Amino acid sequence: MAGQLIQVATETVTSAVASVTLTGIDSDDVYMVAMNNVVPSNDTQLVQVRVTESGTPNSTSNYDYAFKQMKGNTTFSNGSSTNQSAWFIFSYTGTGANESTNGLMYLYNFNNASEYSFVTVEESTRTNAGNLQGNQGGGVFTSTSSCNGVNLSFQTGNIASGTFTLYKVV
Repeated sequence: MAGQLIQVATETVTSAVASVTLTGIDSDDVYMVAMNNVVPSNDTQLVQVRVTESGTPNSTSNYDYAFKQMKGNTTFSNGSSTNQSAWFIFSYTGTGANESTNGLMYLYNFNNASEYSFVTVEESTRTNAGNLQGNQGGGVFTSTSSCNGVNLSFQTGNIASGTFTLYKVV
């Protein structure tokens, strides 16, 4: 994707928080979220992503997703689900040495209240078992609404550390 990145919001977690909310989507441009060195406070966790409407995470069952999971220690696999309360499009990670999630997520149609919002993801993770793997895929929020950002958290426990940045792609 060619273009210039304009930083909209960023948050660096250095002490545990329940979630990170990045808002500031106010145009029909493509946006991108960069996640760097994201670590959970509890072992064996998945990052969950929700859209925000007026800054509030939407937890309805309108999240569908699919991905190809590339694994350094075994064969590739596929993952998908429909009607979930969030996108689960990142790999499990943990609290062991060098275990973390890193990724890029592109956001489309978020500001457009007449279209479904959707994302694509490219991520690499050192899993809770210490293996390298990554997901390539995407998700759709199957409700028409104007979304101004994303909320990121783990299924249980807190985010122990990590940097999250929202960019506008122009």
